[in-house]
Amino acid sequence: MDLKERAKKLKTDIPAVFVALKKKETPLAAKVLAGVTIVYALSPIDLIPDFIPLLGYLDDLIILPILIALTIKLIPKEVFTECQKELEHLWDGGKPKKWYYALPIVLFWLVIIWLIVRAVIS
Repeated sequence: MDLKERAKKLKTDIPAVFVALKKKETPLAAKVLAGVTIVYALSPIDLIPDFIPLLGYLDDLIILPILIALTIKLIPKEVFTECQKELEHLWDGGKPKKWYYALPIVLFWLVIIWLIVRAVIS
């Protein structure tokens, strides 16, 4: 599978994971990881900012696909197949734009900055 096909697959897998998050048949571990994956995918703030050379796109090329693959492995195949069928027109108007998707990433960076400041002051 080349890079273009993987990108197209990611474009359909993320909404399917979003649908699976709401299903009763999805196991709890899969729901937790699906929640993390969706929040990370939809967050307007990246864990590693894109302006950092090479590392900036690491999340788009490595972290996000790994999160999606792990989530899909935890979802039963029949449930995920059903979710893929349901998503055909889910995000036709574009992905949801919610500011609160950025909160986990902002909190992560605030903790990192706080730890650095605390280390420098000590």
